[in-house]
Amino acid sequence: MAFELQFFGATERVTGSLYVVRAGQRTLLLECGLVQGTREEELRNRETFPVDVAQIDAVVLSHSHIDHSGRIPRLVKEGFEGPIYTHEASRALCAIMLPDSGYLNEKEAEWESRKRQRKNLPGIEPLYTQEDAEACIGQFVGLEYETPQEILPGLTLTLHDAGHILGASMVELTHDESGRTHTLVFSGDLGYRGAPLMDATKRLSRADLVLMESTYGDRLHRPIGETIDELTEVFDSARAAQGNVLIPAFTVGRTQDLLYLMAEHFDRWRLDDWTIFLDSPMGIKATDIYSRYRHLFAARLFEPKSDNPELPNLYATRTSEESMTINDIESGAIIIAGSGMCTGGRILHHLKNNVWRPQCHVVIVGYQAIGTLGRRLVDGAEDIRLWGDTYRVRAKVHTIGGLSAHGDQDDLVDWYASFANRPPVYLVHGEERAQVPLLKRLRDQLNAPAEIARYQQKIMIGG
Repeated sequence: MAFELQFFGATERVTGSLYVVRAGQRTLLLECGLVQGTREEELRNRETFPVDVAQIDAVVLSHSHIDHSGRIPRLVKEGFEGPIYTHEASRALCAIMLPDSGYLNEKEAEWESRKRQRKNLPGIEPLYTQEDAEACIGQFVGLEYETPQEILPGLTLTLHDAGHILGASMVELTHDESGRTHTLVFSGDLGYRGAPLMDATKRLSRADLVLMESTYGDRLHRPIGETIDELTEVFDSARAAQGNVLIPAFTVGRTQDLLYLMAEHFDRWRLDDWTIFLDSPMGIKATDIYSRYRHLFAARLFEPKSDNPELPNLYATRTSEESMTINDIESGAIIIAGSGMCTGGRILHHLKNNVWRPQCHVVIVGYQAIGTLGRRLVDGAEDIRLWGDTYRVRAKVHTIGGLSAHGDQDDLVDWYASFANRPPVYLVHGEERAQVPLLKRLRDQLNAPAEIARYQQKIMIGG
C-alpha cells in the first residue's frame, strides 16, 4: 500500500501551496492555498483541482495565511464534504480571513465584470463569495499541538509549533501499514530565531521525508536589536518633525508584533507623546484572537485579565466613522492600518491625507511585491495615484528590515539539522533564486539528500 506525496503548488514559487498525499486507498490534501501575483498567475486559482474533489478524504492545513488556505472555500463549493484539520487558533483566524477573502473576490469580480460589459463581453463570477467562505468553516476541526490524532485509517496527524504566526504548525503525518510506520514532516512556514512574539520553532529528530519551505533560503535577517535601534531613530525623527507616522501592516502576525514591540519599548521610543491607532477591522479581530490564545506564546502582549494590549494610548477604530476622525489629526498620530502592501484598505485614505506632507513619515515593515503601491513607495516614487488623483510623495519613507515572520537561511538549515537521520528533503514555497543557495548549503554543510520540488513530481515515502 503506497504512502506517497505529489507536488501541485508552491513549487519554485512562494504562493499557492497544495500537495497531495496518498495513503493506501485514501487521498489527503496538504494545504489548499491561493496563488497570488500577477493577474495571469492568479487565473490558476480557477483551474480544475489536480484530483477529483469527490475522492479527497480530508484536508490538513498548516496555518491560516491565504497562500495556504485561500482555495478551501472553492474546494467546499465544488463538493468537498470532509474534515479540514488545523490548529484550533488557525481555525479561529480562518473564520475571519476566509470571509474577508470572499468579500474581496466579490468586489474584484464586480469590477472586472463592469469592465467586460463595456466591451460587450460576459461578466465573471467570483472565485467564491463571502457566504461560501463562511459556510466552509463548519468543516474545520481544531487540534492542539503535540496531540496525535488518527485522521484516516492508519494515518496519524500531529501538529507542532512552527513559530511563524499564531497557530502555525509543522505537520507530521505517520502512516502505519501492517506494523511498519513511515513519517512525512512538512515544515509549514517556519518562524525565525528571536521573533518578538511567537515562541521558538519546535525541533523534530526523525522523519522518512521532509518537505521544507525556502522563502528566505538565500539570505540572513538583520538581528532584531538592529531593527529596534532603527525604529528608535525613526520615532525620534518623526517626533522632531511634528507630523504623523503611517505604518502599513499585515493584519495577522505583523500587526501583533508591532503592538508588542511598542509596549516593550514604550519608554525608549517615548510613545507617551503619541496617540496610537489600530485602524484595521481585520487587525482588531485578529488581535482579539491572539488574546484568546495567548497561552500559545510566552511574550506578554496583553494586560492581565484583559483583551487590551499593554499600550495605554492605543485606540482600536472599528467603524469607518471612527477611522475618518483620524483625518483631522495633523501631528502626533501613529496609524497602523492595512493593507500591508498598500493595495487597498484604510491605509490608502491615510496616505491621501499625509503622503504629501513633508513632516509625515511612512514606515514600511514588510515585504512589498513588485507592482504594488507599497513597492513604489519603497523604490522612491515621486508621485502616487489614489482614486484618480495624483499626490506628491513628500513624506519620509523608511524601510525597516528584521521583522519577517519567516526564518532565514540559518534558521532553515538549523531546523533541518535536528533530523538525526538526515532524511531526503524537498524544498517548496520559495523562488529558485532562494532555493539554489539553500540547496547548496544543505548538501555541502550537512550532506543532506536535498532537492527542489518540481510541479507534479511524485515521491514515495519510505519506499
